[in-house]
Amino acid sequence: MTLEQLRIFIAVAEREHMTHAAAALNMTQSAVSAAITALETRHCVKLFDRVGRRIALTSVGKAFVVEAKAVLARSLAAEQALADLAGLKTGALSLAASQTIGNYWLPPRLSRFAELYPGVSIKLTIGNTEEVAALAVAGEIDLGFVEGEVDAPALAIRPIDEDELILVAAPHRSPPVNGLDVKWLTQAPWVARERGSGTRTVFEAALKKFGVATSDRNIVLELPSNEAVCAAVEAGSGLAAMSRLVVSASIKAGSLVALPLALPRRQFFLLRHKERYESLAARAFVNTAEEFTSLAR
Repeated sequence: MTLEQLRIFIAVAEREHMTHAAAALNMTQSAVSAAITALETRHCVKLFDRVGRRIALTSVGKAFVVEAKAVLARSLAAEQALADLAGLKTGALSLAASQTIGNYWLPPRLSRFAELYPGVSIKLTIGNTEEVAALAVAGEIDLGFVEGEVDAPALAIRPIDEDELILVAAPHRSPPVNGLDVKWLTQAPWVARERGSGTRTVFEAALKKFGVATSDRNIVLELPSNEAVCAAVEAGSGLAAMSRLVVSASIKAGSLVALPLALPRRQFFLLRHKERYESLAARAFVNTAEEFTSLAR
């Protein structure tokens, strides 16, 4: 059994599709299939059930994928330890971030880190807060960055920056003269991020303090990205609560207006598995990000 076979097996297991796994690994489908067959034949087990074009993990495969990921994680930790000995002249860093952070907060910090440590490669995965937390708990990333609170005993969690949520709408959706009361907030059409989004979770908690329950909101669109929400609001579909990082350019251009609803500031959190090896590259990235934030204020 080789690390390459384990890597291939995990890719197929995560996608339950040979062709998709092959594309992700930049390999031929026949090579991926041969690696899986070799594993099954060598150990006299069946890892996947094949039904037409679909495949699914068997009970043995489900148990083995946990062990395979653990082995690869230890292999990566060993590589990181060697990279540390090289003094950050080489190495790799795997990050995951929720959408607002990954698309708006991280890029300038990534650019600064690349200037300082050009030999360290970075892989960034972007999802919502729940997805990033799950990757961190599974030990599949070095560092996670989210804008929603996470309850996971396996993780070391601490604030790394803060953000401002603002309520926005298209210019023609003016609030009533007497302000944004509960009735208007309840009846207004809303464009919302998907469940699991840190932005949505924080905003709905804030709305409760204004007397608007989550079930009271008239959500007309639920969309999976900040960019989709922003475009829908600009088109007049409804209101949305978004990070100032996301909407500042649209407000400046006049395609969105900020509505007078005082929302609490929220924190961005850094996640790290307590038992995962903390490499020099990971520590250097956190230091770089915090120094950049300090200078930007």
